[in-house]
Amino acid sequence: MVLADTEKGGAELAFRVPDIIAKDLARHIEDQIVFGELAPNTRLVEEEIVQRYNVSRSPVREALRALEEKGLAVRESRRGVWVSPLGLEDLEEVYSCRIVMEGLAAELAAQHRSDEDMAAIEDSYAALSATRDSDDMKQFFRANLALSKSIHSAAHNKTLKRLLASIGNQSLRYRYLAYSHAPEMMTASVEGNREIIAAIEKKNARHARILMEDLIQRSWTVIRQIFKAQE
Repeated sequence: MVLADTEKGGAELAFRVPDIIAKDLARHIEDQIVFGELAPNTRLVEEEIVQRYNVSRSPVREALRALEEKGLAVRESRRGVWVSPLGLEDLEEVYSCRIVMEGLAAELAAQHRSDEDMAAIEDSYAALSATRDSDDMKQFFRANLALSKSIHSAAHNKTLKRLLASIGNQSLRYRYLAYSHAPEMMTASVEGNREIIAAIEKKNARHARILMEDLIQRSWTVIRQIFKAQE
């Protein structure tokens, strides 16, 4: 559990349970990376993190390793650990894999979903829809991730779910970039997912896959345009 500790002028964060310090620290830094608070190519200095969060070196090292495993940080010999870069080439690699796997997940969800799966998907969609008009983009983003996970679970394919989790970690920053630079994608996501869920409910597997791939493609195109504009 993470506790704020700003009133006493102490560390920005303190941790109550020692055995989960590394996980909490990794989650906190991950959020900073995904939401752009730690820019690509920012150096993650072990000693600075130790002092900032008032923790020992061991959990910091574990947290940095966890970020590396998720593709959010890279380690360079003699240069330390850095926030992974973002770029058009990496985007193309990540999304060429993601579009296929997300489409397959929607197709399998339509084929194998149970009534319980359908209820979980609809609950997740209701939470997403409720945040559309909110000014809290982070809340919308998290609700979108929860909906994606509920569809992945409904596919009932452990290997696919594991692969999606891996590629999902790498795509998080790109997905948030799309919403932050093109807020109209929030509406597109809500409307697109509504159609996908309807196809899953009707067990129309092929249509669910096509709709999911179309939604991913729209996001991919927006992000690609953002990078090209920056260049």
